Amino acid sequence: MEAGGLPLELWRMILAYLHLPDLGRCSLVCRAWYELILSLDSTRWRQLCLGCTECRHPNWPNQPDVEPESWREAFKQHYLASKTWTKNALDLESSVCFSLFRRRRERRTLSVGPGHEFDSLGSALAMASLYDRIVLFPGVYEEQGEIVLKVPVEIVGHGKLGEVVLLASMDQHCSTTRLCNLVFMPAWFSPFMFKTTSGHVQFDNCNFENGHIQVHGPGTCQVKFCTFKNTHVFLHNVPLCVLENCEFVGSENNSVTVEGHPSADKNWAYKYLLGLIKSSPSVLPTESADSLMSLDLESRDQAWSPRTCDIVIEGSQSPTSPASSSPKPGSKAGSQEPEVGSDGERVAQTPDSSDGGLSPSGEEEDEDQLTYRLSYQVQGPRPVLGGSFLGPPLPGASIQLPSCLVLNSLQQELQKDKEAMALASSVQGCLIRKCLFRDGKGGVFVCSYGRAKMEGNVFRNLTYAVRCIHNSKIVMLRNDIHRCRASGIFLRLEGGGLIAGNNIYHNAEAGVDIRKKSNPLILCNQIHHGLRSGIVVLGNGKGIIRNNQIFSNKEAGIYILYHGNPVVSGNHIFKGRAAGIAVNENGKGLITENVIRENQWGGVDIRRGGVPVLRSNLICFGYSDGVVVGDEGKGLIEGNTIYANKGCGVWMMSSSLPHVTSNHVSYNGLYGVAVFSQKDGSGELPGGHAAQENFSEDGDAILWETELEKDDDPLRQPVSVALVESNSINHNGASGLYVQSNEALHVVTNVIHANGDRGITVAQSSQLTRVANNSISCNRQSGVKVEAQCKVELRGNGIYDNRGHGIITKGDSTIVIENDIIGNRGSGLQLLPRSDTKVIKNRIHSFRAYGIAVRGRTKALVQENIIFQGKTNKTIFQQVSNNRDCVMQNNKFLVFKKKSDTWRLVNPPARPHLENFLRGSSAAHSGQKVTAMATRITARVEGGYHSNRSIFCTIL
Repeated sequence: MEAGGLPLELWRMILAYLHLPDLGRCSLVCRAWYELILSLDSTRWRQLCLGCTECRHPNWPNQPDVEPESWREAFKQHYLASKTWTKNALDLESSVCFSLFRRRRERRTLSVGPGHEFDSLGSALAMASLYDRIVLFPGVYEEQGEIVLKVPVEIVGHGKLGEVVLLASMDQHCSTTRLCNLVFMPAWFSPFMFKTTSGHVQFDNCNFENGHIQVHGPGTCQVKFCTFKNTHVFLHNVPLCVLENCEFVGSENNSVTVEGHPSADKNWAYKYLLGLIKSSPSVLPTESADSLMSLDLESRDQAWSPRTCDIVIEGSQSPTSPASSSPKPGSKAGSQEPEVGSDGERVAQTPDSSDGGLSPSGEEEDEDQLTYRLSYQVQGPRPVLGGSFLGPPLPGASIQLPSCLVLNSLQQELQKDKEAMALASSVQGCLIRKCLFRDGKGGVFVCSYGRAKMEGNVFRNLTYAVRCIHNSKIVMLRNDIHRCRASGIFLRLEGGGLIAGNNIYHNAEAGVDIRKKSNPLILCNQIHHGLRSGIVVLGNGKGIIRNNQIFSNKEAGIYILYHGNPVVSGNHIFKGRAAGIAVNENGKGLITENVIRENQWGGVDIRRGGVPVLRSNLICFGYSDGVVVGDEGKGLIEGNTIYANKGCGVWMMSSSLPHVTSNHVSYNGLYGVAVFSQKDGSGELPGGHAAQENFSEDGDAILWETELEKDDDPLRQPVSVALVESNSINHNGASGLYVQSNEALHVVTNVIHANGDRGITVAQSSQLTRVANNSISCNRQSGVKVEAQCKVELRGNGIYDNRGHGIITKGDSTIVIENDIIGNRGSGLQLLPRSDTKVIKNRIHSFRAYGIAVRGRTKALVQENIIFQGKTNKTIFQQVSNNRDCVMQNNKFLVFKKKSDTWRLVNPPARPHLENFLRGSSAAHSGQKVTAMATRITARVEGGYHSNRSIFCTIL
């Protein structure tokens, strides 16, 4: 018969009346008929699937309103699964006589119920043979003693689900059993409704209420389309069990417990279950791999080259400064090739073309104006991200991240990480797939070397979703975990595994809680809108946290404390109501290549012994400070881009000992880097924020006795003095560096450029602040200002083109030695009353003021300096009063005589240069045993950059 003899619509209408065997026969006629049978997917195959009393909607219970991709495929999978329990019969053919084989093929159907062959299930089982089918007709069947299943049988309820209720305790001693379309309740003498130790049991479309199910390895089970109401499923040492499309409701304890390592002994059903799992659709993504966009935020080159600097002075009685001869202090540092000046020397543009008006030639001058060209090249750490985030942020513009910062898909990450791919593809222990856990205490509990894999499940309104402890391993793929009353996922006591592609949100505690040497891989999850932190790592917890989106959590996106030591890389952490990442109470961690943006408090907060490695992150658009290093904070802060935060770029307390190096700190609202001595938490905070943090899974306060480990990590070499080194600090709203400190500080080899106030302000420094080998240029006010009673050493710096004085000091112990102070609008060096300063071996030039100006009674030693005249009719040195305490010795004063005079800064070349620079020695620091309870971080926001407190937060 040809399928084309009638219209296809008519054939489909006819074939819609056929039963399953007839459809199979028709599909074998020819290819045209085969394709015609396949085209019945949304009609006849859908009717067959929904009309089967042994199964429910293929997407029940999580998405019962969503159509499956293929009704025929869904029906096929259920049909194959329903026959798994009989596969053992094939193994018996070679070992039993032919009559037994005939008896199995002609298995009987035994009817149980009023008016039928048997009155009770027990009497029917006594007469049952191998693979017989026992049908229970509607009614309530209560067995007074334990039922022992000695031969493989199939027990099926007749009618709709709920019409057959079985109150019994069943113990399986046979190789296989199937139970279908029944409601199980425990008998009066035992809470166990079913248990098996070695055989295989299959449950289809059953309800279980108020009891327990127990499976011991090497026993196996397969459960589909079942509902568990206040029922506990206990799996002990199982090699493989499958729970699919089930609903767990109202558990008073854990809904499913997986305990013990999977048994090495496997029963006959293991290979069939494994084949069934591999043949069924997986929740793993299957899209083809695109080109991987790796996040390349390695540390930038630190090359500093010696510079030869020419100062070309032109004298004139009228303005003679054409734009072509003006300096260009706005060009980006190191981003353009040096120009060739009219004198044939190499003339490098000064940094940043966005500095309009900051150079002397940017404004109109009087008739005595001199023009000069400064041929020096400023080279600091190169900006990260290939030049992105270097311009000023546009008000109201949406944030556009570079393509290199777009997160990879889960499939891309798994293809990059073969070990993670193998873990995601493995099946061992218990597989829980497409199930719903709701309205109870616990979801899944995996303990004592247990193994469990969870795919496509929904966990909601529980105390917790998953707990993994005692060397157990879990694989969680694309689950939905929300509204838990504690944390969503707990890992304790060396638990581990893979947590990937999950949606974790609206939980009362942390989305993921990692403690006590647990070491999971947390990959490509969305963790958001939590009432506490997104991820918490503490108590020597570890883990790899990679490529996740962590956002809109009420507390820190990632919170590391009590010797927690994770690797946090490639995540997007944004729009949190507190810090992006908080490292507290001796927490550690390698935090690298993350995008941390738009958080209410600091992007990263480090304090109380926290000692992370913070490297190559983008920390931007925060509503407070970029990085906060609070009381006793430590760690390495290296190679980060800290951009456009409303507070400071980096805020440190003087009692902390961080190493801040090679960062690009720009366009922040307040200071680029601020160092304060005032302790946080000096009083009660408004809003009731003084409550203590609670990290107990059951809500009780606990004290952690942490095991101290020897810290020999080469990334965490300790420093004895806070060190700000080799950073590019530019275009910040206030001073580039602000110091109000009671402890020593080293500021070396930084580029401090075009900031909205001074380059460096030292407001308080009772111990020595050492400022060495920095380039300080084009700042809106003075290059460096030292307030009264401060101890500061300025050595080997290049201080260029600042709109105020080069250096202005009131300090009682200021050493200015071997600096180049060139081209500043005010005086090169201004010494204010009651200051005590040593000015030795500097090269000083002011564009239109004095080289050195002494105001009032000042104690000073000015010795062996070279001072250039900067403007006609003004002297090189000014001293307001007759001051015997100001000693001038062996200085060289250079006054131009004609237009062609040229002075060159050689021997040494223009500063800064690093040939003989050595970092100071550092002392080792030791850990401290932690027995304190963690405390809640609370915030106090102060307006204006004149406040001595960070805009970020206070810890009580």
